Amino acid sequence: MRIWSLHPQHLDTKGLVALWRETLLAKHVLEGRTKGYTMHPQLSRFKEAHDPLAAIHTYLFVVHAEASARGYRFDPTKFDAAARHPKLPVTEGQLAYETAHLLNKLKTRDPERHRAVKKLAGLEVHPLFTVVKGGVEAWEVVGPKD
Repeated sequence: MRIWSLHPQHLDTKGLVALWRETLLAKHVLEGRTKGYTMHPQLSRFKEAHDPLAAIHTYLFVVHAEASARGYRFDPTKFDAAARHPKLPVTEGQLAYETAHLLNKLKTRDPERHRAVKKLAGLEVHPLFTVVKGGVEAWEVVGPKD
């Protein structure tokens, strides 16, 4: 599971579809609707949020908006579009790690997008997050596991 801190606009088609699917799974975990993935490290920041479900709905709203802008038809009934959550922190180190991780994935999956993303001075963060100083997040499993 990979729930990116980066804005979904940077993802290729496969990455955006996977993000949608995996974030819906995360929502189900937070709702207590599944027994799998309950201890997945990517869920830590949502579980620690003031209102975990509002946070995941806010996250999904942005993913859905990006998909819609690309002409995809992700089901808007799968999340509460009216939900809002205050910004959650994400560290500079986490963003650097995710940027490198994304570029590595794009290199083989979508070379054209890889070139475009690589040219950017910095990648936008998902609007749910605000950038703070720090290294890679403690919940991140560093390595080729996702």
